[in-house]
Amino acid sequence: MRTADTLTRGMQRSGMILVMTLLPLVAGADTTPPDVASAEALPAPAVDAVTTPGVAALADRLRGASPRLARFYALNGDAMVWQDRDRVASLIELLNALEEDGLSPADYRPGELEQEARAALDPAADADGRARFDLEASRTLLTALTHLQRGRLDPHRVYPDWEIPVAAPRLDLVGISRALDAGDVPAALALARPSGDAYSSLHRALVRYRHIVRLGGWPTLPSREAALRPGDTDPDVALLRQRLAMIGELEVMAADVTHYPDIALEAPAQNRYDPALEAAVRRFQRRHMLADDGVIGPRTRAALNVPARLRVATLLANLERARWLSGSGPEWRVKVDLAGQRLRYRRPDGETWESRVIVGQSGRPSPVLQSSITYLTLNPTWTVPPTILREDVLPKLRRDLGYLAEHDMEVLDPQGRRLDPREIDWRRPGAVMLRQRAGAHNPLGRLVLRFPNDHLVYLHDTPARYLFGEPQRALSSGCIRVEGVAELTRMLIADSGSAIDMDGLLASGETRNVSLARPVPLALHYWTAKGEPGGLASFRPDVYDRDPALIAALAGPPTALQASAPSDR
Repeated sequence: MRTADTLTRGMQRSGMILVMTLLPLVAGADTTPPDVASAEALPAPAVDAVTTPGVAALADRLRGASPRLARFYALNGDAMVWQDRDRVASLIELLNALEEDGLSPADYRPGELEQEARAALDPAADADGRARFDLEASRTLLTALTHLQRGRLDPHRVYPDWEIPVAAPRLDLVGISRALDAGDVPAALALARPSGDAYSSLHRALVRYRHIVRLGGWPTLPSREAALRPGDTDPDVALLRQRLAMIGELEVMAADVTHYPDIALEAPAQNRYDPALEAAVRRFQRRHMLADDGVIGPRTRAALNVPARLRVATLLANLERARWLSGSGPEWRVKVDLAGQRLRYRRPDGETWESRVIVGQSGRPSPVLQSSITYLTLNPTWTVPPTILREDVLPKLRRDLGYLAEHDMEVLDPQGRRLDPREIDWRRPGAVMLRQRAGAHNPLGRLVLRFPNDHLVYLHDTPARYLFGEPQRALSSGCIRVEGVAELTRMLIADSGSAIDMDGLLASGETRNVSLARPVPLALHYWTAKGEPGGLASFRPDVYDRDPALIAALAGPPTALQASAPSDR
């Protein structure tokens, strides 16, 4: 246990240890984020017999160090900061604890750092050795904290089409430093983790599913032609009970999953598909975007049989996505979860509104991006996009020119002049456009919410509202159809301070573009896993096949922008 004056000296030395801007970790800039305390607000570092001999050696090494490390030590009075064994022990503990967040401690070499500390802090060690270790320990901590909050990978290297910038880290560096001085590693980690429920719920789920992997995973249901149905009596029902009990979905076994094969039920009871088991199956189906009919058919069986280790890999991928997106936008905004096929609008007063959406099919994915809704189109016409024209509409027109009248379409040249469809060679139509008039059958419905983007996508209404009842709704050509879009639009008009008579304009039947008085932030994200209460998780189909690249990248070395600056090595 540390003595009072040792702890006091450590606190004096470390009060400024972590006070520095981490913006250069991402962009190489020299400005300090506004939430980082200034040097004047912190106690001056203490100088004692341990730190004094290393000052010159440290200064010499700092001449070749990165600007961020030089500034870091300048804020600390150019004194060495990792010369206390207890404090180094806290650093090692923190690096090892990063595994709980899905990061790999091996990236930060805690074992090697511990060995280097023994040599550097030996009374016989020379000043240069102490300074070299001190710099490496500081660099390691700053890199690890930044990876924890903003990600260990550069999303642009994983996804060349990534369009959302990674925000500069904003850490409570003073609080983290003091937590390490007190040996409170959990508190230091809590201060550095991304805030918000998206990350914390995934973090809790990772703990649960990793525990299941350590227990050996869950049982696999054998292949069979006949589906398991409520009311059946079958030996496979006992395996189904075990499987759902492993994740805590079935209360009868949730109390002790360690011995999950030892079901405390008579054989007839464990083999009977009873109402309690049916309710658990329906919950499982809803969490995996399956038809919640309680029937164990091929799709439900396949979801049940995904190995626990693969579910852990999916959770790790989504934790990294959560780090990339941490701090990337205001709370007041429209967010579309493309894989989960839901929209959530958080209003300025904190109220939330949710809805089902239809997103792009696998061959025509909706993009991941950030933008702002700037204007509305009421009673929209629909200009057929080039891809849909080429792949969907032209083949139908070549078979039957009556398709145009049936869908209330007109043919236009590039200047918007109407053309006679009978005078066009539809095998080689050239530069023509097809536009469907506003009306009840227009694919965009009666409302469109527009936002700047390079993909020509938008949020809109649809006449095919029955499709919102499907459990999986990757059905569009890239745009997002919103259930209850009129209600959403009314809220956006009110919250943006716009004076728009939406109902009157809709009733007129005229096509009108109307700007919002204030743009409403929008984000399209992609989550193949979502944390649920109690450490459970919802897993969604990876309809755009985006997980394999991220999972593979996570198995390799860090590539985050802040970890790759050559001057730091």
